[in-house]
Amino acid sequence: MNKQVISPRKTLSLDTSTASLVVAVMEEGNLLAEQKITAERNHSVFLITAIEEALQEAGVNKHELTGIATGVGPGSYTGIRIGVTTAKTLAWSLRLPVAGFSSLAALGLGGWAAGTSQPLEAFAAAATGPSAPGTAGSPAEWIIPLMDARRGQVYTALFEAAPGELPRRLEPDGIRLMERWVSALAGRLAALAPQARPSAVWFTGETAVHGQAAEALRPLLGEGLQFMPYELEGAAAGLLGAERLLAGESDELHTLVPNYTQLSEAEANQQRG
Repeated sequence: MNKQVISPRKTLSLDTSTASLVVAVMEEGNLLAEQKITAERNHSVFLITAIEEALQEAGVNKHELTGIATGVGPGSYTGIRIGVTTAKTLAWSLRLPVAGFSSLAALGLGGWAAGTSQPLEAFAAAATGPSAPGTAGSPAEWIIPLMDARRGQVYTALFEAAPGELPRRLEPDGIRLMERWVSALAGRLAALAPQARPSAVWFTGETAVHGQAAEALRPLLGEGLQFMPYELEGAAAGLLGAERLLAGESDELHTLVPNYTQLSEAEANQQRG
């Protein structure tokens, strides 16, 4: 009896929500090739070429792909639209599933990995299934990605993770006033017993603009408060895209839309007033 040979699954991920246009070609959670171009206002000019070059570098024909993933934001309105539209068009033309992932989650994963000196390759197993034995008991850390949204606002979220694990979401993506966000985080930390607090809290991404506001958490965290300036990389986007697609998850092609986010009504009223 002949055994069926199952080819490794290959996925394409892209993200255009920040100044960094990134593309990654993955095989079962492992990075084959990536592209990164910093051209915030010209993503539409470079994206198709970046995809073609990544596929060529990986030695993968587009017809070998088993799924397409795209960052859905939040971030640049124009940038997100370019990425989501391109991913949907590719998925439709190649008759492949398409999956959206949080651009903030990718930013948080990549920045935290860089800050803790974890190679992104170490997360390949986590992208294809449950965490490896022994990692679940590691001390948890918080990850807070930041994208500047101007006028004291940030696109941000809250995640928790331990070495070798992909981040788990604790708070949704949103646009928030940084001072109110830091106050909310301080309240959350203060409500925890000291032994239940995260071993470290990482602000990552565009930290230069909002790092001073985050220093208000220093009395609660001491040396556990960490900052990691970071620009999104293809490998981080590739891991989160592969995680969804390899799990058999996808989005409906015609209803997948960017996550632009908006201020809560209370915050918007406060800003206007």
